Amino acid sequence: MKKRFFSTILFSVTALIVGAQSNTPCGPVPTENQLRWQEMEMYAFIHYSLNTYTDQEWGYGDEDPNLFNPSDLDCRQWARVCKQAGMKGIIFTAKHHCGFCMWPSKFTEYSVKNSPWKNGKGDVVRELAEACREEGLEYAVYLSPWDRNHLEYGRPEYVTYFRNQLRELLTEYGDMFEVWFDGANGGDGWYGGANEQRHIDRTTYYQWPETYRMIRDLQPNALIWNDGGDRGDLRWVGTEAGFIGETNWSLLNKTGDVPYEQLHYGLENGNVWVPGETNTSIRPGWFYHATEDAHVKSLSKLMDTYYKSVGRNSCLLLNFPIMPNGRIHPTDSLRGIAFKKMIDEVFKTDLTNKAKVKKNGVETIISFKKPTAFNRFVVEEDIRYGQRVKKFSLEAEVDGKWIQLRDELVNNGDGLTTIGHRRIVCFPTVTATRLRFTILDSKCEPIIKRTSLYLAPQLSADIPNSGEKRSSNLHFFFCSPKQMMIDYEQEQTITAFRYLPPQTTRNGLVTHYTLWASSDWSNWRKVASGEFSNIVNNPIWQTVRFEQPVKAKILRLDAERLAEGDRLAFDDMEVVME
Repeated sequence: MKKRFFSTILFSVTALIVGAQSNTPCGPVPTENQLRWQEMEMYAFIHYSLNTYTDQEWGYGDEDPNLFNPSDLDCRQWARVCKQAGMKGIIFTAKHHCGFCMWPSKFTEYSVKNSPWKNGKGDVVRELAEACREEGLEYAVYLSPWDRNHLEYGRPEYVTYFRNQLRELLTEYGDMFEVWFDGANGGDGWYGGANEQRHIDRTTYYQWPETYRMIRDLQPNALIWNDGGDRGDLRWVGTEAGFIGETNWSLLNKTGDVPYEQLHYGLENGNVWVPGETNTSIRPGWFYHATEDAHVKSLSKLMDTYYKSVGRNSCLLLNFPIMPNGRIHPTDSLRGIAFKKMIDEVFKTDLTNKAKVKKNGVETIISFKKPTAFNRFVVEEDIRYGQRVKKFSLEAEVDGKWIQLRDELVNNGDGLTTIGHRRIVCFPTVTATRLRFTILDSKCEPIIKRTSLYLAPQLSADIPNSGEKRSSNLHFFFCSPKQMMIDYEQEQTITAFRYLPPQTTRNGLVTHYTLWASSDWSNWRKVASGEFSNIVNNPIWQTVRFEQPVKAKILRLDAERLAEGDRLAFDDMEVVME
């Protein structure tokens, strides 16, 4: 009797100790703002500026404000579309790199106040902030630190100007859930007519600590996203393609350089909580281009993006560009709404609600009364106490035998790693009587708050077709490391040139180019030159459309500047002909 009584006491004491360990923070933990952000799951980017009217991704800074005169600007349409697409909030590009302000800033003449739109009385930032409040959406702004228009950029005076603009946005437009600063800083620009290159040390130039103090004072609930050399509350994931690493720790070190691997995968033993925000666009580019109307991401691609962002302990920031008339394109709208409906369809019925769930330490077994089909597994940690799980396994019992389930979206065979706020494991449909979830390794005692199973419908990717005639028989060769010739047997009428940069390296990636045309190898005519904006971070197809059709037998591409290395490289090229 005494022995039995002692065993009961021992069990009770052990349970109390385990409970205390579970509720003790394991390493860095998120703030209340970061917890609230993680629950948002998805929110929208809106890119709209003078770039929309010049058909480019990065403005140079000398674009005419008179170009901004949308015929049907409707911020409420933007908000309605984003809400129907499942977005919980909107981040708006109040100022992109060209420096043009989408609100009537008191500190510059380069803004909507000097455009024909609403006779200079308009304020896009205010209209969207009000539309978000009406639709129950959170609101935030993007303010580019780089300004290719401002005369003083690169000098101390510009930092004061930058903070003055930021203060306007933080004090005049209501509460914001995030403040977004782009990582592009310095390079070519108009700079008040100087037309030169200016380079800054992004780790020191903007004096971020003081700017952060201002943000936290004026918008205490806002998170800071910054890739500009100082730790904010959220991190870039190292790509704009819409995915984060299958291993994803919400941790970094507070100081020091952050290599790509840490941006993409986090740092297991980091000393500060900095979760990854996965940003991508519903189209190839961030700003609207009519040539991309047939290249809106398919439903299957959007779902793949969802699984590789929200399903990997991240939040998804999905961009909707605005057309020149001031509205979201119908194709983008319909695709976004279909995306939300598909998410709802996939996760409508949790199959564990009709199953027996037994938990025994690090093992959870889900048992069904009869063989049941499923292909999605969802698991969540209670991250209030830190991110703990390092590795886990999934097994399904089929015809009395246990088989290992692998994530079909993972590129390597290292198994299933990290959970965090949410991990979605996708695998081919299996019909089984039981599923076994086992934690194989963890930093501290795991705290799992959800395990769910679903059967998702199968989707097939749709391949858009722009209808343009593209060359498939071009002959190209290098005549120097930075110069390439594209030769035809006969003269062609050419309307555009397309360049797909290397997809796995920056070595040889062309950032600035000149295109020449000739029909006799002697007389050359320059047909286009410029930069491939944002190509390093978003290495998508780049299209150079000629002002007039060009009759030529040879095109010559000169790489004026490369991101890295000393030899031009590409994954593909095309010439568009009449």
